Amino acid sequence: MCYSARVWSDYRRYVREYGADLSISDFHDLLWSRTQGAKVSIPPALDAAVAADQSPDGRRLWALVEQYHAQLQVTLKEDLVKQQERLATAEHSLERKVTKTASESRRIAQSKITAISERLEGLSNLSLQAGDTRIFPGSYAPVMVGREGHRKVLPMRYQCRPAGKPASYDTQFPGTYNARLDNLQGFWRGQFGYTHGVVVTSAFFENVPLHMAEGRALAPGETPKTVVVEFKADPPQELLLACLWSRWSADGENDLVSFALITDEPPPEVAAAGHDRCVVPLRPENLDAWLNPDPRGVQGLYAILRDRQPMRFGHQLAA
Repeated sequence: MCYSARVWSDYRRYVREYGADLSISDFHDLLWSRTQGAKVSIPPALDAAVAADQSPDGRRLWALVEQYHAQLQVTLKEDLVKQQERLATAEHSLERKVTKTASESRRIAQSKITAISERLEGLSNLSLQAGDTRIFPGSYAPVMVGREGHRKVLPMRYQCRPAGKPASYDTQFPGTYNARLDNLQGFWRGQFGYTHGVVVTSAFFENVPLHMAEGRALAPGETPKTVVVEFKADPPQELLLACLWSRWSADGENDLVSFALITDEPPPEVAAAGHDRCVVPLRPENLDAWLNPDPRGVQGLYAILRDRQPMRFGHQLAA
């Protein structure tokens, strides 16, 4: 499974490098829903991309980001006061008598104060950290699709909820952020051949056994340990990762546009590092054929997925 990836969050790069158009209405609806209390996870890098967009549409989107940030600041400051009060109470208790309960309360309060303070600092400082471009299941990313022969960029949630399915699919099938190539005409038959997309990434992340990531056997008596590994093309290059997507609608609910990355058997170097699946990087020359599929020609679509961009993956322990 590809549980995390480092993606292009700057939607303008799709415009500059792939001639894509932006679905401003979809970006607007997503950012507006967040100001209305919708539980949507948007990476800081996507907010930063909106901040850097000085077009009229970009400024309208930024107004929604600013509105949300103002709302969030109020909530965070209220939480900060609560944790400061909790810390003061715990320290007062510890002055009288050292107890496990008071010590644990102090530790939790200190940890939360640090996290809240960092979050507040991040809202006022949009300079990006390395982790700000990563997506995880449930977070949003720009995805390039085909519409009437044109490339279009929409924000989508990384975990696909197929149209027509109940909202409970998110918990009933928590692994739907990946679509197995050998199940495209099964579980994914409503999307394969109909709604295809591409996400541009520079790396993907997997949980693997430490000894395999280090290219060795388990030592005698060693307990297996799982670590997070970052996989990148070697030499470095951007990856056009194939995905499927769907627009889900229900009465009284906001539309949900979501996607799943297609995965297949891993190349030897990924398998040797301890993982049993791998994303599917497309050849650039196959981009439009993938984005504008014909459901009557599924064998040609499988051929595109097999004719993937040749590359070798290197790996390192994730920071």
